[in-house]
Amino acid sequence: MTAAIPVDLAWSSPFVRWQGALASTSSIDLAVQVTGDAFGRARFDPGDLSSVVFGWTVPQPEIFYGAPTIAARIGAGHVGGPMVSQACATGVVSLEVGAMRVGARTDTSVLVVTADRTSNGPVLTWPQPDAPGGAPHVEHWVLDSFKRDPVAREAMVATAEKVAAEAGFTREELDEVTLLRHEQYRSALADDRAFQRRWMVPARLPGRRGETVVEADDGVVPTTAEGLAGLRPVTDGGVVTYGSQTHPADGTAGLVVTTAEHARDLADGGPVATILGVGHSRAGLAEMPKAPVPAARRALDAAGLAFDDVDALTTHNPFAVNDLWFARETGVALQDMNARGCSLVWGHPQGPTGTRSIVELLHTLVDRGGGVGLFTGCAAGDSGAAVVVRVDA
Repeated sequence: MTAAIPVDLAWSSPFVRWQGALASTSSIDLAVQVTGDAFGRARFDPGDLSSVVFGWTVPQPEIFYGAPTIAARIGAGHVGGPMVSQACATGVVSLEVGAMRVGARTDTSVLVVTADRTSNGPVLTWPQPDAPGGAPHVEHWVLDSFKRDPVAREAMVATAEKVAAEAGFTREELDEVTLLRHEQYRSALADDRAFQRRWMVPARLPGRRGETVVEADDGVVPTTAEGLAGLRPVTDGGVVTYGSQTHPADGTAGLVVTTAEHARDLADGGPVATILGVGHSRAGLAEMPKAPVPAARRALDAAGLAFDDVDALTTHNPFAVNDLWFARETGVALQDMNARGCSLVWGHPQGPTGTRSIVELLHTLVDRGGGVGLFTGCAAGDSGAAVVVRVDA
């Protein structure tokens, strides 16, 4: 059975910079509010759902009960479902799980919701009775993960530097890609953010002095060629700067996956996206920016398609190096990726990052009258994940 998405039932919150307006809001609470409002906008009855898939990477209070809690709080207390956590690939894997459940006839209508708060990440204390004085092992869930892959034994930025050095990418090339991505993002803000307003659902934050509403991304840094050129490399002797890498953020994004027939019913004449293929990969140790390429090839192979068949492409690119490598290896022009921006610009809450990129991909395809779309991105552990969709507008 073919799995599909009514495009009007694909959404994202704004993404907000680390320690910004969402820093004290549980990502579960945010997912509940934004999902509920997205359903209201689309006039979707949560009673239609047969299960929920919740994707996350950063623990929140009461996350042990995450998926059924979200379902109950949005008015779907009759369903439960699994939770998925696969670092930056969580968005693709959550969508894949939802599509598989529909394809296996386990479910007919699945809410796939992803949410993370990198701000104020938990500090875990592990008992060590045999350590000197019984001192515990302490791990900062977010910061320690950024600093070191326990297998490659490198920080994430080191993977970008390694690939840049191998390929001979220059600081100037990274800055040029970064500037292009910011220009593309600015096109999504045209006409009072008309493109984003179709799918971006504001975050509403209750407070003692009333409700605060976050309607747009917060954390996108105004970027110029001169400003990029003036930044120092993150590591001595490197080419990656804080301008040509993403920033951590908070947010949520989701969509409804159902059968092709039911998707058309829910769309009521609107656009529908069919899921054609998914691919996963793993690059060599400390070569994370390479992983989106084999993941994309595997997703296209699963769909029986090639890069020449792709009409729109989005990437999760925590480093500008990612897109340079992708363009060199596939022949896809840099300007043909990320037509409306990307995670390099609007930030990286981890779990929902890929989901938002997929949502933007769907709407980009709608704008061109339909076609085939590809999303691909890297993830921790030198891995990658990709999905191919077709939109019938």
